Amino acid sequence: MSTTVLLAGCGGSGGGATAAAGSTKIPTALASAFPGKKATGAPVRIGLITNEGGATTSQPENREAAEAARKYANANLGGIAGRPIQFVICKTKEEPATARDCANQMVEKKVDAVVLTSSGLGDSMVPIVTGAGIPWTTSIAASNSEGTTANAFSWTGGFPTTMTSMAAYAKEKGYKKVAAFVIDAPAAVSGVEAIGKPVFAKAGVGLQIVTIAAGTPDASPQVSAALRNKPDAVAVVGESTVCTSVLQAMSTLGAGIARMSVQSCVAPEVVDAVGAGMDGLQVFSSFDVASDDIEAQLYRQVMKEYSPSTPTQGYAAIGYQGVLGLVRALHGLTGTVSSKTITAALRSAKDVVLPAGHGITFSCDSKAVPVLPSACSAPEVTGTVSDGKLGQMRVVDPSSLFAR
Repeated sequence: MSTTVLLAGCGGSGGGATAAAGSTKIPTALASAFPGKKATGAPVRIGLITNEGGATTSQPENREAAEAARKYANANLGGIAGRPIQFVICKTKEEPATARDCANQMVEKKVDAVVLTSSGLGDSMVPIVTGAGIPWTTSIAASNSEGTTANAFSWTGGFPTTMTSMAAYAKEKGYKKVAAFVIDAPAAVSGVEAIGKPVFAKAGVGLQIVTIAAGTPDASPQVSAALRNKPDAVAVVGESTVCTSVLQAMSTLGAGIARMSVQSCVAPEVVDAVGAGMDGLQVFSSFDVASDDIEAQLYRQVMKEYSPSTPTQGYAAIGYQGVLGLVRALHGLTGTVSSKTITAALRSAKDVVLPAGHGITFSCDSKAVPVLPSACSAPEVTGTVSDGKLGQMRVVDPSSLFAR
């Protein structure tokens, strides 16, 4: 199945005249993306597993962005195969027991496919879901099962390509030593150990791993200890509390040292807490929500239309990207909609425009990333924070550092 660009014919920076769309006005450049093609008939039941309600980690904005994408697709893109998308939602609380419960709920409720917004507990869920013949999809794979299981699909290369992109950037900048402050979660720590260290080594860069517990209010002791090794740069891999504690400590202890991070480190609460200490941070992500790229404009417009109170910076776009990526990958699906037909359509999906992907496309033919057959693309988006805002967006392709 060849999936066409859903924004074909759109162009420009989005200024000028506007056109009506629901309760808001949209730039004329985006008008063709809001054709008003409403879904009808019996709903297609999609399981949405989201990281929300936990004692230390909760990202309700990811679910809100996923809901916005669902509403947008149902109102304008004909849902899936002309039928409206209905979510079956389960919140993992980022605990193994609730994660397994969520996976079992998806099987019991016989959903047609599952979308994960974000979680480090994929290894607890993917075998249950795919074992029942239900396809597992996500925007960014954070676990081994999500990257290697036959019926799992990740629109991007996930955590492995994020680490590899950081390594490629470090090589480009001539860094020799990098200290990585990593959230103390098994998937994250083992991922940096198994993936980060080898790709940084291949780039000629030494990588020191320092774990930080989620919810740590002050990471000064860990940051101070790591800086004694005089790294050329640091990297932050974690959710907003880890990002805040590390970047605040860096502002006082490591001013002038280059910093890299994942997208969750530019969440509004992090930017507010760290202030001027954010400037110069190099952010690596699967998406671009800040530039004038047409896909970034569409994301902001969809959120304005369907979830106006949700912050569009930070990590919310992971939910939007996961859901709209599924819709686009199934653009040519007709007739019977089931787990089996969805899986077949995903396996043949080719050159699908990655939502908010700054021009990246994905194909689920198991060729994008060596040793990660479930990954559908390799490039990442990177940008720099200035005056509290992410800009200077560009795509980086880390393929040269992949183990082959």
